[in-house]
This record gives sequence, structure tokens and C-alpha cells, in this order.
Amino acid sequence: MTRPLWFLLGAVLSLAACSSAKESNPPRTATEQLMLSTAAERAADRVAARVAVDMPKGSKLFIDATNFEGTDGKYAVAAIRDRLLRVGGRLAKDRDSADLVVEIRAGALSMNDEQTLVGIPRFDVPVPLAGPVSFPEIALFKKRQRTGIAKFGATGYGAEDGAYVASSDLQYGLSRETEWVVLLFISWTTNDYVPEAVAEGIDSGMGVNVLRK
Repeated sequence: MTRPLWFLLGAVLSLAACSSAKESNPPRTATEQLMLSTAAERAADRVAARVAVDMPKGSKLFIDATNFEGTDGKYAVAAIRDRLLRVGGRLAKDRDSADLVVEIRAGALSMNDEQTLVGIPRFDVPVPLAGPVSFPEIALFKKRQRTGIAKFGATGYGAEDGAYVASSDLQYGLSRETEWVVLLFISWTTNDYVPEAVAEGIDSGMGVNVLRK
């Protein structure tokens, strides 16, 4: 092999080596996280608004989250704290220094996924010596709706005597994303958890404009 060919081969190999990249794949999608957090915020708004009706203004609150469980539960608890502060409560540093204990609970904090398909679903066909071959979905009409669901409740009672003071009953928060496909190639997605300006890259969601080239 002549010297120019060796030089060309070395250049190609060096370019190939420089093109590699490391990728990470988180176990959960941003869409799922956004949908759950939005549903949690909406349920937290309703819980706090209901508790505020009977809660004395300026009460020092201890938030008891012992029985609060669910995916992204820590975020949901923080959202409830935030909303209770907004409606006039004050957070106590511990139970002993509180006027009221607000015990919060979660009946649901998860996702539903429903789909309607007119057409042929995706399927695998076993091929001898080659393994299964996957045939793509053929959708004349498809509607897939994902729903984030939060169901929260709260009960407030006196820190000293344990007497009932306020209750939110059970409050719901929902978020939705709907995917549509018509005649195989026409598709669009709608949702109620990302503001339009953020989705289009006009605003970051924090009052700061996104820089564009």
C-alpha cells in the first residue's frame, strides 16, 4: 500500500474516533415528570384553598407528611407547603412550636395511559435463523391520551389538644397529553401542562426570554 493510501486510511480512522459520543438515558421521561408535577400542583392548590377557609390566619403550621406516599411525593409535599404559605399560614420549625398540625395524604399520584386505534397494531413475526422481525403500526386513526392524576387530602388539628380545626376533603389535580394520528402520516399532540410560549421556545417559563440565534 502506497504512502498516500496509508495517510488517507489514518485520517479516516481518526475522524471516526472523534465522532463518538456518550449518551445517558434516564429511567423516566421529562414528559412524565412534568405531567405528575402539574397534577400535584393543581391538587395542592385546591387542598390549600379549602384548608384556608377554616384555618385562622397567621397560624403556625407543622406539616405532617408521614402518610403521604407516591411517585414524586417529595415534590408534592413541597407544593402543598408552598400553597399553605400563600394562603396565610406560617411554617413552624417543629410540632411543639406549632399552633396546628396539618396531616396530608395522597390517594393517587400516578399516570394513566389509554389508546384507541383503528388499523393494525405493531406486531412481531418470528423468522427462522434471524429472530423476530417487527412490523410497524399502521394507524388509520389513533388517539392516545396520557393523564397525570393526583388525589390529595389534608386535616388540620390543634397541636396541643388534637381537636379538629380544618379539612380539605379529597381534592383532585389532572394533567393531560393527547396524541392524534390520522391516515398514517398526519399527527399532532396537545397538552395542558406546558405553556404555549415555553413549548415554542419563546419563554423559559421563569420570565426570562430564551436566546435565539
